[in-house]
Order: sequence, then C-alpha cells, then structure tokens
Amino acid sequence: MYDDDRIRQRCRWPQWHDRLRSAEQAAALIEDGMTVGMSGFTRAGEAKAVPLALAERAARDPLSITLMTGASLGNDLDRLLTEANVLARRMPFQVDTTLRRAINDGRVMFMDQHLSETVELLRNHQLADLDVAVVEACAITEDGGIVPTTSVGNSASYALLADRVIVELNLAAPAELEGMHDIFVPAMRPTRPPIPVVAPDSRIGTTAIPVDPSRIAAIVVTEGQDSPSTVLPPDADTARIAEHLIGFFADEVEAGRLTPSLLPLQAGIGSMANAVMCGLAEGPFEHLSMYSEVLQDSTFDLLDAGKLDFASGCSITLSEACGERRLAEYRDRLVLRPQELSNHPGIVRRLGVIAVNTALEADIYGNVNSTHVNGSKMMNGIGGSGDFARNAQLSVFVTKSVAKGGDLSSFVPFASHVDHTEHDVDILVSEHGLADLRGLAPRERAEVIIERCADPRYRPALRDYFARACERGGHTPHCLESALSWHLAAQRDGHMRSLIEQVEPRSA
Repeated sequence: MYDDDRIRQRCRWPQWHDRLRSAEQAAALIEDGMTVGMSGFTRAGEAKAVPLALAERAARDPLSITLMTGASLGNDLDRLLTEANVLARRMPFQVDTTLRRAINDGRVMFMDQHLSETVELLRNHQLADLDVAVVEACAITEDGGIVPTTSVGNSASYALLADRVIVELNLAAPAELEGMHDIFVPAMRPTRPPIPVVAPDSRIGTTAIPVDPSRIAAIVVTEGQDSPSTVLPPDADTARIAEHLIGFFADEVEAGRLTPSLLPLQAGIGSMANAVMCGLAEGPFEHLSMYSEVLQDSTFDLLDAGKLDFASGCSITLSEACGERRLAEYRDRLVLRPQELSNHPGIVRRLGVIAVNTALEADIYGNVNSTHVNGSKMMNGIGGSGDFARNAQLSVFVTKSVAKGGDLSSFVPFASHVDHTEHDVDILVSEHGLADLRGLAPRERAEVIIERCADPRYRPALRDYFARACERGGHTPHCLESALSWHLAAQRDGHMRSLIEQVEPRSA
C-alpha cells in the first residue's frame, strides 16, 4: 500500500521492514483484560488505525480493556470503542458524548485524575502494569527512537513502561514536527533530582522517545489527520471577560506585582479559556510567554500578533482554519513536552504561572466545580486545572454567569461538587466583573463574588441565602437544608428561574 521509499524517509531504523504490520495484525496483539496506553491529548496525536481495528474486531470477537491516554481522543475513537464495548475502564480524561453517557450509566468505570499523576501512579505500580502501548509517530530514528506527532501527553512513559510497543507511523503528519519535542522522564522517587526546567524555553531532554527497538512489536503505516478543534470564536461575553482580566493585569503591573510581560501563561482547553487568551492580543502587554498543556488557536494568534515570544505545551490542538498554518514557521518558538512536565506542580510553582481555567460553576465562597453537572453527572474530567490551580502564582477561573440562556446560574450558594477548593482560587471572572479573592475571609469573598460576578437576575436570591446563613453564624455560613436547593430546582424543573421569583430583592 505504501511505497518503501516514503516509509524510509520517515523510518530510519534499519530493521523497520521486519516489524511492518497491518492495523488488524497489530490490534491482535491486544487481548481481553489487558491494560493499554495510547497516545493522544485533546484530540491531537492519537493513534488512529489500531484503535479503529480494535473496535471492529471487538464487534466480532468481544473483548474489554483498561485504556489510558494523555487526555481525550479524536476521530470519534472514544465513541467507537465505547459502542464496541471495548472499554471496561478509562482514564484520565475524555470529552466524548457516547463515552460520557456510558460513564454516567456506570457501564464504563472512569478514573478522573490530575493529568500530571497518571504515569506517576503507573510508574510506582499503583495502577495495573501496562501490557501494550500504541503511539503515533511522525518518524522513527536510526536507533528506534519514536518521534511523536502533535502531542506528547503520556506517550513517552507508556512506551517506556509497556511490555510491547506498537508504533503508528503517520506519513501525513508534518515532518517538521521532528525537533519540536523535549522528551524528559523524571527519575524514580525518592532520590529524584530536581527537574531543571527554569523557563518556558528550557530544553532538558531528547527530541525522540528513547525506546529499545527490540520492544517494538509492530509498525503500522498510516496517513491520518487529527480532528480539528471545536473551539468557538470569541463572543460578546467572552470579550468582556477578557477585558476584565486585562484590566486586572494592568492594575497588577501598575502596583508593581507584575511586569508588562506578566508571567508564563496557562490556558485550559476549550472555547472559554481560548477566547480569553485571544483577548490578550488587544492588551498592553509585550514579550509574553506560555507554559501550558494545550497550545490552541489563541497561542498562534498571540504569536502572529507579536505578543507572545515562546510557548511550551504537551499538545497542539487547532481549529480547521488555524490548522492551515505551517508549523515550520513556529519551530523556534514552540516546544512539546510530556504532560508530567507540562503540568508538573513544582515547575508550575517555580515559574510563577498565571493559570486561567474554566469553571462549570462556583459558589459564593470561591469553591469551583469543573467536572460534575448537579454534582453527579460527569462532563469531561478535571484535566490539568488542578495541577495548575493549586500551584500557580495567580489561579484564575472564568465562566459566563449563566448557562442555558439564563435558566441556570453559574454562581450558586454551594457548589454541587468541588474540584478546586476556595484555598486554590484567587480570581473569579464572569462577563459582569472580576472578584479578587486574595486575602479575603469567606464572608468577604461571598459579598465580592455575588456583587461582581453573579448575574443581576440571581443576585437577590444569592444575597438572601447569604443573609440567612450569616444569621446562623459560622466562619463559612451555610443553611445546609437549602444549600443545594438551586440544584434541586434545576433537577426538578430544568431551570433555576423559580429562585428569582421567590425572593424579594435585598439592597446590595
């Protein structure tokens, strides 16, 4: 199917021909009950052919596995694997509607994890040992090293820890990706030396995953594309959120707490954080840097605008329009690392990262829910937001003040699920304003969040709840019998509008 000369241009390992297999032959190496690690992070750089062959095989000959990835898979692979009943367990992150339904129905056991932790648990045998790793590559070096494509994620550790490795050599992946990666795997505890990343542009490792080629069980040649990002363009509300954040940063510069180049930026995946980062192109800041997980459209917009000097991440996830850019033009301004480095708590704290992540909801005391609708239904997962929020110099969470056309308030008396406690949240921003929570006690936080971030339609009900709770006293006042009444209303009625009608407005 593929011309040998084309393969040799990308696969420089002399013995490659002996390991050449079809996707079906490679998928046959994966057996029922195995634990499998696959490349892929936010719909970028996933192995594409072997998972599809595995799903097709399972439809004829049922099997189930534990699947670990970096984050979400593209090309509908999570859906196809779920529909084929391949997934018994899945970790650490996903975004697929079909898989989400199976998780919430209890048909797939999902382990939601901080993205920096999966391979640490695997490395220390706190998870089942890895039987097979399936990794997409844009090249294989002379000594068998695997050059990843548009994500590194957990691929390096999976390839090093698995009993057998399957390499998908993607001839459609840009050849200029080679040299863009910085592969470094931390040593074992407890004698691990410090990881010497001291700036976003630090390079401390190799450009390929150094795998013993004797452990490469199969090479599958493919030509596949990543799924384009589904981020939405900025709208009026996200523009206002960006304006509030830019104003805050400008005040911090004026106060001497930040310089005009700010600090290394991190932006969570998705339309909200991406749109807020896009807004920085209009700000007064120069020579910005980024130390993040996913490099999205906003990263390249800031690079093109001359605002961003350098970006470090573990994945490149772009919309169809942005994906038309030639990566070769950005080679000296980008680096892709394993996610245990891009999300490493010690590095995040060392660099003083400004973390901007998205909240599903926040309560009046600053606790943030990133994962569960009404406290029970998993959306996607915590991702890397916890890695950054707890360790950032500034931990920012952004959200629109309402959802479903105003039927639901994103600011509630008590978060129905807490991923980020009040101790890890410095700044909350909605389209209505910004709440700087630094140095505030819980009662002070509540007043600021209600008046600056909540939608005006829901403020009277929030004020009423807070006043009644304060009458009962306590460091963090609550009326436990009604703390989740907002969620009960949403569950019962499909909206929270009844709360607006029930409460007489109190003065601000």
